[in-house]
Amino acid sequence: MKVSVTIPVNKEGKLKCSIEYTLSKIGGKWKTVILWHLGKDGTLRYNELRRLLTGVSHKVMSRQLKELEDDGFIERKQYNTMPPKVEYSMSKKGKTLMPVLEQMHLWGTAHWDESEISGEE
Repeated sequence: MKVSVTIPVNKEGKLKCSIEYTLSKIGGKWKTVILWHLGKDGTLRYNELRRLLTGVSHKVMSRQLKELEDDGFIERKQYNTMPPKVEYSMSKKGKTLMPVLEQMHLWGTAHWDESEISGEE
């Protein structure tokens, strides 16, 4: 099932904002986390990456990886072995996002509120 993403455009069909464009490419629950782990941990096999993403389904993770690959942020290397072996790594384009992800990490660390995460008030 292909999921369509609505990208905000103006009357001429041009994107309204570069931030909206960026979020249309890397937004969502798992894409930034996938990029973060590949950027920090290096090349990972599918199951290694999946173990790092607590709660992600196979279907969702596969779709997120495919979209990141299609957009040129990650590279997928498949080996002709039995059992099949697939590795994912950051592309040159993906590595350009690391300063942004680093800042998101720093902001999140500085503003982490346990009560928001646990649902307490």
